[in-house]
Amino acid sequence: MVKSSYTAKAFIHDLVEMRSAVGVNNSRFYKDEGDGNEFLDVRMANIFALAKAYIKMPVADIEQLLDNKYYEVRMGAVSIMDFQARERKVTDETRQSLFELYINRHDSINNWDMVDRSAPYVVGGYLFDRDRTILYQLARSKNIWERRTSIVSTYYFIRKNEVNDTFKIAELLIHDKQDLVNKAAGSWIREAGKRDPKRLVSFLEKHAPTMPRVALRYAIEKLDKKQKAYFMEQTKRSIS
Repeated sequence: MVKSSYTAKAFIHDLVEMRSAVGVNNSRFYKDEGDGNEFLDVRMANIFALAKAYIKMPVADIEQLLDNKYYEVRMGAVSIMDFQARERKVTDETRQSLFELYINRHDSINNWDMVDRSAPYVVGGYLFDRDRTILYQLARSKNIWERRTSIVSTYYFIRKNEVNDTFKIAELLIHDKQDLVNKAAGSWIREAGKRDPKRLVSFLEKHAPTMPRVALRYAIEKLDKKQKAYFMEQTKRSIS
């Protein structure tokens, strides 16, 4: 699909045209407790396809999408950001602009799937060869989605065989009170553990007795049965 216009207005028009009469309820994906969010009920696959068609959208127009009250429009925005950040020929200037937009407008990136859709390449990709202090600041944030961003962004590092930040940030999040942060921490140390199994086991030896069970279950998912049973037993002993 070749577009003659890559504006926010054109994107929203095309997105509204994709609304489904029946069978779609995107509110089931939405976990943020903020008010004022509305839903167009466009299928996720269609949102992603449209976002790819609008990959040339200027950053200023992407920010206009992030201002929109509709969840699907904002999901489209972060998807465009992700597609741009993945481009082989993306310039350093564009990478920086996307990163800064993500961080500065995190108030609009306010659901788990928006974070997961864009943080690895928009944030992690930008920070790969730069100072990563901001991830530790986000890990200490009062905002649940900023904390989730801190760990999800490290997936880019994991793909490059760097796991240190994943485990260090997971330690900051290990006793988080939010289920969606627990699941992210468990999932990403599991992925890091595929690259460094000994580091994962060492992490679990230290934290399994006290970490939330949901995080533990995600973390041990790829371990063998004996290891799974061992670490689950550590949790039971700490409760008894």
